Amino acid sequence: MARISPSLVTSAAAVLVPALALAQGAPPIGAKVRPPLVLKDFGSFHVNGQVASFYAAPPAAPGTQIINQMYVQYLIPVAVRKNVTPIVLVHGSGHTGKTYETTPDGREGWATYFVRQGIPVYIVDQPGRARSSFDPSLHQQARAEANASLLRNLGGFNRERAWTVFRVGPTAFVPHAGTQFPIEAMDQYFAQLVPNTDGYLADPATRVNALAALLDKIGPAVVSVHSMSGPQGIGLAIARPNLVRAVVDVEPPSGCVISDADVASVFTRVPLLAVFGDYTQGDALWAPAAASCQSTAGRIQAAGGIARNLVLPDIGILGNSHMLMLDKNSDQIAEVIVGWLEENVWSRGK
Repeated sequence: MARISPSLVTSAAAVLVPALALAQGAPPIGAKVRPPLVLKDFGSFHVNGQVASFYAAPPAAPGTQIINQMYVQYLIPVAVRKNVTPIVLVHGSGHTGKTYETTPDGREGWATYFVRQGIPVYIVDQPGRARSSFDPSLHQQARAEANASLLRNLGGFNRERAWTVFRVGPTAFVPHAGTQFPIEAMDQYFAQLVPNTDGYLADPATRVNALAALLDKIGPAVVSVHSMSGPQGIGLAIARPNLVRAVVDVEPPSGCVISDADVASVFTRVPLLAVFGDYTQGDALWAPAAASCQSTAGRIQAAGGIARNLVLPDIGILGNSHMLMLDKNSDQIAEVIVGWLEENVWSRGK
């Protein structure tokens, strides 16, 4: 099936709107009451779209569609903090940009936390997933031709697997003692899990290409990736070292895999912060991932770059699951990240 004539798809997102105050919904019992969130601009657009053929099963007529696009939502504070760059927030497997919005128990998420610190925020849905849409051609062709071999494995997480893999507890619906995950709202969390329809991407590099297109549009930014998107943050720094001001790599299950050549040529200039929560010690997936990031941080430091592998229990922050941005102490973790960025990136003019 032919792919034809790439043409960048964007929408007008640079139009300035009057400052607006977003009224907050009723907060959960015991939640901190915050003043209205005042924004200079709020909106969304797509980047990286390409025109491609569209498989149309009869009687539908053939035609074209846009594929590989990435949905981007932005929140720009009225008072932008001095010397900061925007933060781009990228979700992981089975998730969408919802990861950074309101938490399952009704608290403000990382997106609005950063905005309240005077930091512009861009939240994405990865290409091929959620509001970015996906290319249905192979799916439709499989149905029309009764050829199941064309179908892709979309993966994803059921409630039981998410609970254990994301370290909410050792057994489904049994939490770790002292967990920070909002277990009272667990089904609000499970409701946000989605299939990985980006499994239909013809080229996995589309994910990095789309993030590169975003930075080409908005300029220099810190890129904060989570879980499966960890390698994308590293790949983006390699693709756009002049535009990535730092990579915040939150719990990448594959670790921080960076070649010695890229350490020397890219990560001596692009700071790296890896962050891991609790209950990783002895875990078959997460202990090696944290060890990988520790080793990589050491190699970057030895080469003269700035890097840290931050395991939260080491600084007295306990009980965190894989979903740090949803845990009850999510603001505390965001504060640590902002502090690191201020000290190692923004105050240095990076």
